[in-house]
Amino acid sequence: MKNGLRMDREKAKQLLAEVDIASGSQSDAEVRQKVVRLLNQVPTYNWVGIYLVKGNDLHLSAWAGPAATVHTTIPVGKGVCGWAAKSGRTEIVSDVSKDSRYLECFANTRSEIVVPVLREGKVVGEIDIDSDELNAHSSVDREFLEAVASKIAKHCVA
Repeated sequence: MKNGLRMDREKAKQLLAEVDIASGSQSDAEVRQKVVRLLNQVPTYNWVGIYLVKGNDLHLSAWAGPAATVHTTIPVGKGVCGWAAKSGRTEIVSDVSKDSRYLECFANTRSEIVVPVLREGKVVGEIDIDSDELNAHSSVDREFLEAVASKIAKHCVA
């Protein structure tokens, strides 16, 4: 992977400031949509979605990328997304072809990161990011996206 594509701390800091601005005085749905658009600008974030927990399922609330996904509802515990929602922990899959939990959305996806959105210690949603690059997500992505999840938690109530 080209070094210029990978998230670095400076890019993360700049984008986090933009997320702060985006989470201003708009409706929750508008904030979620604006955040996925901002995140989709990162070269290795080819598809970005925010899912909300409703009962025992995750429901796609906002997305940005080249195409829609067929996975608009995912049972908690199924797939990488469902697993992250069940465990409450960030999941980084460096090569989706080697993870049996992976639910294919796009043939060109090579890696994925899923970050739970927590509110008062409870998973209320998650950020799901697919990349066309193998091994696209690092600890910088994890820290950055966990900070984003914290900032948008109040906007992720189903």
